[in-house]
Amino acid sequence: MNLDDIIAIDIHTHAEEPCDSCRDDGYNEFQSGMAAYFKNPAGAEGMLPTVQDTAAYYRERRIAAVIFPVDAERETGFRRYHNEEVAQICAENDDILIPFASIDPWKGKVGVREARRLVRDFGVKGFKFHPTMQGFYPNDRMAYDLYEAIQDEGAIALFHTGQTGVGSGMRGGMGMRLKFSNPMYLDDVAVDFPDLKIILAHPSFPWQEEALSVATHKPNVYIDLSGWSPKYFPPILMQYANTMLRKKMLFGSDWPAITPDRWLADFEKADFRDEVRPLILKENAKRLLNL
Repeated sequence: MNLDDIIAIDIHTHAEEPCDSCRDDGYNEFQSGMAAYFKNPAGAEGMLPTVQDTAAYYRERRIAAVIFPVDAERETGFRRYHNEEVAQICAENDDILIPFASIDPWKGKVGVREARRLVRDFGVKGFKFHPTMQGFYPNDRMAYDLYEAIQDEGAIALFHTGQTGVGSGMRGGMGMRLKFSNPMYLDDVAVDFPDLKIILAHPSFPWQEEALSVATHKPNVYIDLSGWSPKYFPPILMQYANTMLRKKMLFGSDWPAITPDRWLADFEKADFRDEVRPLILKENAKRLLNL
């Protein structure tokens, strides 16, 4: 990856389409609900990009992308996309893609072994957790062996926080419980794993101040700004991004739900300080990812 040629690093993109299998029953309905939530016509039409499509899109824009699947088999019943295949496609496109993985923490010791192997053998740099989709409180001790493995291997843990489009508008919210994604539970994780790099994903509505508090207090906690257009960021988030947390804020789009084209266009119009913009777009992620 030629970092001098890269204009930004998107820390939050999704591998939505299966690498080697068809969609499970109910998956189309789930994606249609997501598409309605994010006003994304591609999802509604079942035309989500593959990992290879994502690489081509980002290469054209000279934006590097951290990409990951989400393993939530226990709660959703949807088969996960193989972490190894996503990592292999990233290796084929290592000028633009940065591999993260996802392991449902309920998988216990088998998940711990997988995490270590993915870092050592496939160059995975981090792991995505979605407490609401995976049905767990982030500070549940059952996940601690997995966190320890990620910390030991020098990888990053990225956690969805706040409200989610997953199950939005569906009967019973598709069984998704929002309470699991309160960022304050990650304060315990930051204390118990002080050398684990933690990213709180998204403006954490309705717990924005909790997220800012944790990121301000704990040196190993960062915030990515994905999942929302910058024009909707609350004033307190803008205030902290421009001041105390300017070196801990990260550009993320939430591709394909939100495209970087849309996010960056609104970022240009938002009230960020000139000296803060390059930190958010590239420099903070470059340092965090040790690129």
